Amino acid sequence: MTDTRKPIVIVGSITMDLVTRTPRIPAIGQTLIGTAFETTPGGKGANQAVAAARLGYPVALVAKVGDDNFGPQLLENLKVAKVDTAAITETSGSSGLAPMFVAEDGQNAIVVVPGANSKMDRASVDNNAELIRSAGIVLCQLEIPIDTLSHTLDFCAQANVPVMLDPAPAATLPDAVWNQVAWFTPNETEAAFYVGDGATVEDTAKRLHAKGLRGVVLKRGGKGAYVAVAGGKAAWVRPFAVEAVDTVGAGDCFNGAFAVALLEGLDPFAAARFASAAAAISVTRRGAQASMPTRAEVDAFLAKHN
Repeated sequence: MTDTRKPIVIVGSITMDLVTRTPRIPAIGQTLIGTAFETTPGGKGANQAVAAARLGYPVALVAKVGDDNFGPQLLENLKVAKVDTAAITETSGSSGLAPMFVAEDGQNAIVVVPGANSKMDRASVDNNAELIRSAGIVLCQLEIPIDTLSHTLDFCAQANVPVMLDPAPAATLPDAVWNQVAWFTPNETEAAFYVGDGATVEDTAKRLHAKGLRGVVLKRGGKGAYVAVAGGKAAWVRPFAVEAVDTVGAGDCFNGAFAVALLEGLDPFAAARFASAAAAISVTRRGAQASMPTRAEVDAFLAKHN
């Protein structure tokens, strides 16, 4: 039976995470003995795609991988997760890489090496215009060139397709972006980049709305999420108490699940609670894409924590 739902389309990044597990995040100049090392598929675009696909929603990823040894592994992992990979192309050179430290308490420090992601250009968008135009929502992040992001937002504005932007890693954005984004979803550090340090979540949301944004979700990890709609309601969505072992990819899990819930008709606050449940499950497991829960797991979790 053909799936008639409008897909989630993600224009973003794919990386291979090079994970070093260590007792704590090393300070500058400090040498620590690690406890383990592994390679695991990541990248904010791919992570969000897998998060949505695991929840049983149709999702396609517009992205690039390198012609190195990691490229086929990254593609195969996405296919196994049932992400539509038809819009992913291979380019010469390295795939995106993300060396990272993950501490015993679940905290992490990450360096992203763009590789093939830096070759995402305007043609990458134009060549997939029909796919993007068909989307129920487009998800973007900042691990591809800003010019490509701007071109994507311009296209989506003309096609009347809503966009969710995860501003990670935080970077200066063109002024036009603020009026083209339906949902802006920064974490605490990213939000401070755009409004300055020291602001309360309420003030942060107001300052972001003043830039022209319509919907804001301030992701605060263990503190929950603050959801604010311009000219409407704003409220905290409480977190779920879990024992975190690895927070890598939790924010991406939230975004993928939030998009699914919105397209399934939930209001933003119920959608954020659904997304918080998915993210809570993800931090109890190791790995980025490997930690993303299924729909059955999220439904069972919500039933248990009703």
